[in-house]
Amino acid sequence: MTEQHEDAVTDKETRTMPGAGAALFRLVRFWTRRWAPVVASGIRGHDENVQNVYVVEAIASAGDARSEVTVADIAHQIGIDRSVASRMIAVAVAAGYVRRDTSGSDARRANLALTPSGEQFLADSHAFQQRTFESLVAHWPADDRRRFAGYLRRLAKEVIDEPQPSSTSRS
Repeated sequence: MTEQHEDAVTDKETRTMPGAGAALFRLVRFWTRRWAPVVASGIRGHDENVQNVYVVEAIASAGDARSEVTVADIAHQIGIDRSVASRMIAVAVAAGYVRRDTSGSDARRANLALTPSGEQFLADSHAFQQRTFESLVAHWPADDRRRFAGYLRRLAKEVIDEPQPSSTSRS
């Protein structure tokens, strides 16, 4: 076991929250199976290719950290191999959401960017996500909704935006 993991397991405060980890993964499994069809039809009121949601979100996320976004960046963001990412990107390009240019630093690579239509699709997707969140917690007290929203943003930032060094890099 890594030092970081041992600390988490032996932390008395963590042991006072039984079931929190299971609840988190239960929600992940639930949303992984169910969200895509709802999002694909709910963003704009008509069917969309759910892969376009993945690609547009990945380009926006990768673009926050880089001046150029490549196929490899998208593959990493989505957790798939480059050939699958390339095919998904081609669908998003055909839909008019993504522009694929030649990289300024390496002519063999593509530089990906959202088109104005892709930026609007991303905004529509985020608005749909916000409406979904609000409807799920609408019956909660306002303070609970605010705290939970803050905790979700914090968790996403810590896990995705500011990943911790891997345990293999520790001495």
